[in-house]
Amino acid sequence: MEWISVPVAAVAGFVFGGVWYGTLAKPWMDAVGFSEAQIKSGAGKKPAAFLVSLLMLLLVAGMMRHAFVMAGVESFGKGALAGFGIGAFMATPWIVINHAYGMKPFKLTLIDGGFATIGCTVIGLVLGLF
Repeated sequence: MEWISVPVAAVAGFVFGGVWYGTLAKPWMDAVGFSEAQIKSGAGKKPAAFLVSLLMLLLVAGMMRHAFVMAGVESFGKGALAGFGIGAFMATPWIVINHAYGMKPFKLTLIDGGFATIGCTVIGLVLGLF
């Protein structure tokens, strides 16, 4: 697994996030309590949030790459499966806990947990290609 796989996987996860949240924009806005007017005026579109997201995805991809190397995950299929497991059974449970204590709507938990699960799958798939 080459080191270049980490930024490529992070960018893939970032692009997937844009597609995921772009597709689910209306349910997400409803769940977080934003109106379309707030979104259009710039609420939730701060450039720093995008930079932080990309940096966090670099951390996720880097740690996943490390775990994959340690575990001998070296194929497309194994990378996708391991990524799914990390998203579904490690990342998403933390989101569920945080949303439960924060009394967030279950719809938001499904949207954010889905992003974590499928996003980690995408990252794992890309890492498995290298």
